[in-house]
Amino acid sequence: MKPLSVLIHTLAIGFAATVLSSCAPTLTTAYQLEPVSGDLATIDGRAVTKAEQNGVGVVASFEREDMEFITLDIEVKNRTDHSIDVNPADFHFTALDGAHNTLTDPNNPSLELTRPAADPTYEAGRMNMKRKQEEKRLKTAKVLNTVLMVALVASDISSSSNSHSYREYTTNRVTHGLGYQGLAVKRAIDYSNFANRMQRYDYEEYRWRELALKANTLAPGESVRGFVYFPKASAARYLAINYTVPELATVPLLFKQDLVQEKKNRRRR
Repeated sequence: MKPLSVLIHTLAIGFAATVLSSCAPTLTTAYQLEPVSGDLATIDGRAVTKAEQNGVGVVASFEREDMEFITLDIEVKNRTDHSIDVNPADFHFTALDGAHNTLTDPNNPSLELTRPAADPTYEAGRMNMKRKQEEKRLKTAKVLNTVLMVALVASDISSSSNSHSYREYTTNRVTHGLGYQGLAVKRAIDYSNFANRMQRYDYEEYRWRELALKANTLAPGESVRGFVYFPKASAARYLAINYTVPELATVPLLFKQDLVQEKKNRRRR
């Protein structure tokens, strides 16, 4: 098959696949966490745990799954007689299996699977870089789409002039028609992905600046509250979370993790 024919068939197949996949059901996995250690209580229908060590208190509950993170609503209280520094990046978890055995890191089997919570200051600083990368990706897609259109038009003209029968002519028209539609779909997807990702980055920036727990210095008797974002660990059945104030306290929290599959139907609009 000639290169231009391969191009046409690829665009046609891509168009057909897009149409079919738009109606296909999809399975999504939802994360659900529940505290199973500390002083447990139910507040407004939500399971909440409280733990304290050496005057450093932590109140925590599962908030929601948020893109690539799981989110805990956390309040840190300073019950000591001096100021303490609070930093969300000082929260860490160790992933455990159903028997509370530590899981190994899939990237390095010699290490335990442990991860720090996201640092909001660092993550917020990456937003401009992410937006620039997305603009560069769209620009590259535009160049590729232009090249594809030129090749598609050239193939259309060449094959139409070389058609020796009505059947060949009809086949060429149908094939190239699907090719044009496929290219139009690709362009629409490129712009849709760009818009969706830029909107996502706007939300991420808002998340890190307005919702996340901030680094603070707490005077005695003060507290601070916000969301703490942990990377997902799908293999874990328990997350052993520790909040560490260097040379003062390590506050332990244990959450049970369940993954629930949900079936959603995708419909064409």
